Amino acid sequence: MLATPETTVPAEFAQALRELGLVGADALTGTPLTGGVSSDIWRIDTATGPICAKRALPKLRVAANWYAPIERNRYEARWMQIANEAHPGCAPIVLGQHPELGVFAMSYLPPSEYHLWKQTLRDGHADVATTRNVGRVLARIHGFSAARPELAAQFDTDAIFFDIRLEPYLLATARRHPDLAVELQRLVEVTCSHALALVHGDVSPKNILIGPHGAVFLDAECAWWGDPAFDIAFCLNHLLLKCLWNAAATDAYLAAFDALAEAYLDAVTWEPRAALESRAAALLPGLFLARIDGKSPVEYVTDEAQRQQVRRVAGALLRCPVDRLQLVCAAWREELAQ
Repeated sequence: MLATPETTVPAEFAQALRELGLVGADALTGTPLTGGVSSDIWRIDTATGPICAKRALPKLRVAANWYAPIERNRYEARWMQIANEAHPGCAPIVLGQHPELGVFAMSYLPPSEYHLWKQTLRDGHADVATTRNVGRVLARIHGFSAARPELAAQFDTDAIFFDIRLEPYLLATARRHPDLAVELQRLVEVTCSHALALVHGDVSPKNILIGPHGAVFLDAECAWWGDPAFDIAFCLNHLLLKCLWNAAATDAYLAAFDALAEAYLDAVTWEPRAALESRAAALLPGLFLARIDGKSPVEYVTDEAQRQQVRRVAGALLRCPVDRLQLVCAAWREELAQ
């Protein structure tokens, strides 16, 4: 996220931080962080150093009318706390959460030490070791939570996940593609029927920092007790799409795809690996098409010929699903080669 010049902190943030006991009565200054579509985020200066504070927005900053409950903020904080139990350091440290004001505070991770994975991928640097680390850490969070089913009670977010993931991605896309509506609706049904672990819901390179000790996951506003296959498919989708952003790095992106899938699947312990991979491979084409024709299209695929490439591959795989992630990657590689 990019920073803008320092200014006075909004009253809701200041009140929340004071009531949480994180700051005193003095006026607060800070820097709004840009780049997100779903929340206001600030770096705020305190007597003990900078912290990061976040407040969920009821209407997301996208072209489509896309609303989401602001109480998702509290579940994001819970996700971070549990993720850090599973793998210390894989998420910011939660300093406090104010449910009435919809604000929570977390540790600030300086850009001098933590760089955004999306930016390095944009530049064509798809480091396989980094990608494997992302896969292993994600699987560790899923495995940790799956072994503790009592955590499900802390994430009563079926309605939120539907509102900010399943409807705007899969069902909105189904309305654009009535010939694929049955297949896309089926993906929603399957995803909703495998409540196995704690899901992040937005495992995207824009939400992953690479720090001194590996991947750090941000923006868990979609936190949900559900199907872990959603997370790995969501992340792999971005590696496919990056081939249209920087065509010269296509081989590197597809190698990263294979590395991420393999590292993640090698760490699956809570269910048969083949079962999870089959669901992820079936879901991935739906998410692929959704980032072209759903409510949240990727900003870097603007050429209609490229959009048609996505539609061709996604449509074929939705009609004739495959059960292995490598087969999805192979279909995209073949399309790009043409």
